[in-house]
Amino acid sequence: MKRFAWAAALSLLAAPALAMSDDIVKVQASGDVASTMDALQAAVEGAGATVFARVDHAGGAMKAGLELAPSQLLIFGNPKLGTPAMQDDPLAGLYLPLKVLVYRDGAGQVWLAYENPKDMLDDLGGISEDAQYIKMMTGALGKLTAKAAGG
Repeated sequence: MKRFAWAAALSLLAAPALAMSDDIVKVQASGDVASTMDALQAAVEGAGATVFARVDHAGGAMKAGLELAPSQLLIFGNPKLGTPAMQDDPLAGLYLPLKVLVYRDGAGQVWLAYENPKDMLDDLGGISEDAQYIKMMTGALGKLTAKAAGG
């Protein structure tokens, strides 16, 4: 039993740093916020998705005379994935396009964070939790954030 526990602990250490808090998936990044966001944007565009906006929260705070640790949000999507969700339930448009936040926490660690698509859309009546587009969104977010996280 001790060997199993030790092996399980080692496998967790070897895996990329990933944390989940309720519906939010967090991926630990190896770079700073700006370079991680640049890598995420390049990965998104390289995958053929559309970047709709890049929001610099810290920059906005600075313009208002306030301080905020580096934090940027990328808003992006692929109509081939999002449109079927909105056809199933138009309210999916409240959650789409997809968003990934890149931020530095109080300890100085940079994270990529996004809402799990299954949890994000689960309260909408017309959307099945087994919908193929949910699986594809989940897979895409996992791959894109892992690529941007470096390591």
